[in-house]
Amino acid sequence: MNKPVELIVFDWDGTLFDSVGQIVASLQFAAQQFEQPLTPEAAKSIIGLGLPEVAQALFPKVPELHTDLLKCYGDHYVAHSTGDAWFAGIAEMLYGLKNQGVQLAVATGKSRKGLDRVLAQTKSYDLFDITRAASETKSKPDPLMLAEILAFTGVKTEHAIMVGDTSYDLEMAQNIAMPRVGVAYGVHAKNVLQQFNPLTIADDVASLDQFLNQQVSTFDVA
Repeated sequence: MNKPVELIVFDWDGTLFDSVGQIVASLQFAAQQFEQPLTPEAAKSIIGLGLPEVAQALFPKVPELHTDLLKCYGDHYVAHSTGDAWFAGIAEMLYGLKNQGVQLAVATGKSRKGLDRVLAQTKSYDLFDITRAASETKSKPDPLMLAEILAFTGVKTEHAIMVGDTSYDLEMAQNIAMPRVGVAYGVHAKNVLQQFNPLTIADDVASLDQFLNQQVSTFDVA
């Protein structure tokens, strides 16, 4: 059965925003300040989770340091990420979809403060009908933020698509039976994303743009 796409929900870091490298560098910086071991691979693997969940996953043996580690990470990231921007082609894709009447939303592991900062940095507040940050709801892969977005927009699950670069994004969508699209240019590899039965996995922004534009009239939810 074909249903019209009324809403597309995007992850932020690694999907829209080219920030993965700086997130990893800032996490490693914080770990070094507190003499905690952390490989780049481990730091990259948790991108998409809420910050408390990041601290628990990366530094489970030192819960007493979590607050200080996260503050150190956040301060370093803000100070060194002013040059971060959308991936090439993202702005054109988003404005193109918006101009076709599709509602756009963001579901991110960032804090509300962090999300507001990058929304201002990209001057994109008006692009999105609603944004949800992990600090104001439950962290991925819990589907609560998607449920909240659907409730706000009045869109049924089968009329929406979740787009993300991590297993957390796609598992979250799967948990609420929302159609989903993976992108392979972010954090997790194709074989990881494929486990969550996405409609497709886009290799780059151009192919993501092309696929989403093909879906804005109808798509197969069978």
